[in-house]
Amino acid sequence: MSRLDVRFALKALPKGIVSLFFVQIFSTLSFSVLYSTLVLFMTSELNFSPSLANSITGVFVAFNYALHLLGGYIGGRFISNRALFAIGMLAQVIGCVLLSRLNESLLYLGLGFFLTGSGLNVTCINCMLTQRFKPQDTRRETAFLWNYAGMNIGFFVGFSLSGYFQLSHEYHQLFLLSSIGNLMAIFLCLYFWGALKDSNTVLSTLTGNAKKRSIAIGLSLVIGLPFILSQMIHFAEVANKLVLVLGAVMLGVALWLAIREPSKKAKDKIYAFGILMCVSTVFWMLYQICPMGLTQFISNNVNREWMGVTIAPQWFQNINTICIVIGGPLMSFVFNRLRARGYDINIPTQFTLALLLIGMAFVTLPLGIERADVYGYVAPQWIVLSYVLQSMGELLISPIGYAMVGALAPTRLQGLMMGMWMMTTGVGATLSTYSSNWMLAGTTSLLPADTNPGYAHVFLQLGIIAIAASLVLAIMIPKLRRFTQDDASDTKSEQELATA
Repeated sequence: MSRLDVRFALKALPKGIVSLFFVQIFSTLSFSVLYSTLVLFMTSELNFSPSLANSITGVFVAFNYALHLLGGYIGGRFISNRALFAIGMLAQVIGCVLLSRLNESLLYLGLGFFLTGSGLNVTCINCMLTQRFKPQDTRRETAFLWNYAGMNIGFFVGFSLSGYFQLSHEYHQLFLLSSIGNLMAIFLCLYFWGALKDSNTVLSTLTGNAKKRSIAIGLSLVIGLPFILSQMIHFAEVANKLVLVLGAVMLGVALWLAIREPSKKAKDKIYAFGILMCVSTVFWMLYQICPMGLTQFISNNVNREWMGVTIAPQWFQNINTICIVIGGPLMSFVFNRLRARGYDINIPTQFTLALLLIGMAFVTLPLGIERADVYGYVAPQWIVLSYVLQSMGELLISPIGYAMVGALAPTRLQGLMMGMWMMTTGVGATLSTYSSNWMLAGTTSLLPADTNPGYAHVFLQLGIIAIAASLVLAIMIPKLRRFTQDDASDTKSEQELATA
């Protein structure tokens, strides 16, 4: 481990951080395949309508993030985070094998198994990561930015494979090949088992029969989950509404948790957490259009020929992964230098910039549509510009948001609040489903000239909403900054509560 730490200039970070970096790379590969290809697979291979494919993809993305809440509840309480992660990876392997059969009846069961793994294990990784730092340890942000870069290396490989096999419609080979990443993640988790041990969790305090009983309950929940999810995916519209209701409930839970906190500073932190949950939902509502409406727009309305080569829709998403892999460590370096010079790099300001950037990313798309060729095809550079702006916004809100949970959440609530935070992405994905379907509402043709007006109208509306939200948040920055920052007396009080 020490050699790896030196090689990656991470020797100052706690034990287990480098292990999780590599685990993250392989664990995200198969998810990136489904994320980028599912809507195209259903429309081209299974002959689903675009609206049905959008709805199922929306449920898939939304449930993936909504289940992070369940992962935060189960992990460390009924099953250790490292064990739950390994079980989840195995479920994803089963899901990939079922999907490789290219059968509509097995689609739902395959997605159910895959979601069980991808939905539960992301929170496990984030909890294992954040447990290695004390609440006010600023190195946490660096670790999450590095881990986020590792995740996007996995995305790059997955998007590249997806595009290659999708162009030739070889989905059987694609799904089987993507499961290899899950097997590698299981191997790495087992190899570094000792370095990934949980600390200060409910399960770690139990012994004997109480511990066995908790593990049995956790396993029962995980085993039954794929079959429940497969049935819910059949009813995509109902499932999407359920996610929205659950999101509203979680916001209420956040407020209830704040009221129950004994100190004013702890209350303020959770209030800030609730406000930033709402902000995050707006961001992800735009961002999660990518695997639905934006993917279909790129597939049907963008000129994808370059130097005699057809560019797969998934390959455009690698613009995002490249920006994240390069930008994650770079942003960590810049932030550390600015803080060393006395600049206040605070969470509310970062979120404000994230909303502004993604709003600009969507406002640029109607400009590209306005300049389409005579057949209605949009030049690819407009997609490139949009993805670059989205990526810059993502870096300011996603890894920073994960690190924020460790800073704002009391130690005893970190698993639950990490799941709640990640669920906001699922709520955003559900809203993206409706936005994606509005783009093609009232049209029966998929010709670019016929569908461009609908795309331009929705893209512009979404961009304006995000920019307006960023302006509102900018006004709130001073108050939110006070809510999220500690003073000496409150820090001491919270540390005493954490060890009580």
